[in-house]
Order: sequence, then C-alpha cells, then structure tokens
Amino acid sequence: MAHDFLVKDIALQAGLSTATVDRVVNRRGGVRKQTAARVEAAIGELREQEKASRLTGRMHVFDIVMEAPDRFTRAVRQAFENQTGAFRPMSLRLRFHFSEQMRDADLSRLMARIRHRGSDGIVLKAPDTPAIRKAMADMAVDSVPVVTLVTDLPGSGRLAYAGSDNRVAGETAAYLIGSRLGEVPAAVLATLSSNRFRGEEEREAAFRAMLHARHPHLRVVTISEGFGKDWTTGAQVRAALADAGDIRAVYSIGGGNRSIVDAFEAAGRPLPVHVAHDLDEDNLALLRAEKLSYVLHHNLEADAAQALGALIDARGAEAKTKRPALSALVIITPFNIPE
Repeated sequence: MAHDFLVKDIALQAGLSTATVDRVVNRRGGVRKQTAARVEAAIGELREQEKASRLTGRMHVFDIVMEAPDRFTRAVRQAFENQTGAFRPMSLRLRFHFSEQMRDADLSRLMARIRHRGSDGIVLKAPDTPAIRKAMADMAVDSVPVVTLVTDLPGSGRLAYAGSDNRVAGETAAYLIGSRLGEVPAAVLATLSSNRFRGEEEREAAFRAMLHARHPHLRVVTISEGFGKDWTTGAQVRAALADAGDIRAVYSIGGGNRSIVDAFEAAGRPLPVHVAHDLDEDNLALLRAEKLSYVLHHNLEADAAQALGALIDARGAEAKTKRPALSALVIITPFNIPE
C-alpha cells in the first residue's frame, strides 16, 4: 500500500491504533477487511488534504467587534482563533476590536474605520441603538456582510445571527429558579450588564413572563448598567439587598458573578440558587466552589464556526458551510463541568 505518510498520521486519520495501521500498510495480515478499508480511506483523505494544502487559498479578512467584559471576549477570541484552520485551504485573518464599554459614537467611528479600510465581513456584538443601526446601513451600502453574535439586531440588514435562543434561556432560568425556591413568596434579582443589548432584554423579559405565569408568588427585582464589571455590579447588588430583604435567588444575565456572590456573603444573606451564563474562567471557579447553582452554556466555538461560515458563503467562496443555526443551550452544574 504505497504512501508517503507517517503511520501515526494515518492512525489518527483512521481512528485506529498505530500497531493496526502498521499491520495493514505492511500487509502482515491479522486484520479484518473493514479495518483495511478504513486505513486505505484514511490514506486517500490525507492525499486530498495534502493536495489542498499546496493550493494558495484565498485570504479573507474578518473583523470581530464586541462590547463585552474582558473575561467573555477572551473566550470569544480563543473560540474564533481555534476555528480558523477549519476553513483551509482558505486563509482567514481575524482582527479583534474589543472593549468592555463603548459609547455609541466610538463604536460608530470604529465601524466607519473598518469600512473605509476594507473588510470581508464583520462579526458584531453591539447594543441595539439608532447609531449602530446607521453604521450597519453604511456597511450594507459597501456590501460588507455582518453577522451578529450572542445579541441580535433584527431588521438591521444583518446577514445572520449566531448564538443561542435568548428567550429560551430566560425561560430555562425561570424554570430552574422556580423549581428550587418552592412556594414561599420571595424576590428574585435579575442583573443585566446593560438594557441597551437586545439579547439581555429578551432573556429578562422571557424570565419575568415565565415566573409570573408559573410562580406568581415570586417577584423580579431588576438592576442594569453594571456592564458586567465586578465593582459596578457589586455596588448595585449591595444596594438591591439593602432595599429588598427577601431576595433569595439571582438570575445573572450580564455577568459580574464573583461580585454578586461577595455582596451576598458580605451582607450575611443566603443565596439558595444562582443562575448565570457562559463558562468563562470566573464562572468555572465559582461552579467548582459551588457558589453558582447553574450555568446556561452554549458552545462559543460552534458559534464562531457558524459566523465565519456565513461570512465566507456571503463572499461566494467554495466552502462547505451551512446557514447559522441557534446554539444548543446546556445546563451546567458543579457536578457536570466539561473538561
């Protein structure tokens, strides 16, 4: 079986042991026909990949623009960088533009600079404001496709949305909290980073509606504009605890969970159930310490692949991609943390 590949590479491609592959390629016998066929197919696949790697793939330059806390944008950067190799032989160059807090005017100027410099597409997490919609309209004039990430901008001319269903997320949080608190009247604190983000508003509205429908004895206290930062979110939570003595649960929509936990502990108040979003480093540590009850998680790498694929398709490149589908929502507890 003539080939120019290392046995270990063939084994990895075929999903077999190196000993099995060695027996097949050196015709030593002792393997089934189906196994030999897998090895032959793997060698064929490696030949195709080698051929593709010698091609000069077209370069695509995409801009990732986000207003979000650093702990979240770090996870997003890693997810997108991990996906760039999936589109070979095309070469993807990513330019990241992240800020924890951005005025509309600053974000509009950034979008204008990207448009004038040239871009093959933009992945955007931004608030739903008239200024941002104007920037989106300008992108459309220059035929620059935009995919929204995590929080959507429907009716803005965006190409697609990549992320989870925020309405389902809010309803899931209400179900989890309502089930844990039982029938005792109490308040539930909902924390948003900012009410400028449509995705967060959708989560909060669905959460509130589900609690009202199924657990009318639970009322919602909402705080926002902490921007997911620990010091601002913590101050808001401390004020809420001083105003409402019956807060017994938190639905953290916008982050800053370490400061939320600290505020409850400093006030000597129990926190029987705390639901948060995303497996960033802070939330992982809080889960392991059992300071968070549940994390509603969706796969950022899948979102990145969907977003990049949609942008590549929009450019008419020959890529085997599909239109973005909503990410599956996974409930993570301290006892099923993925590796």
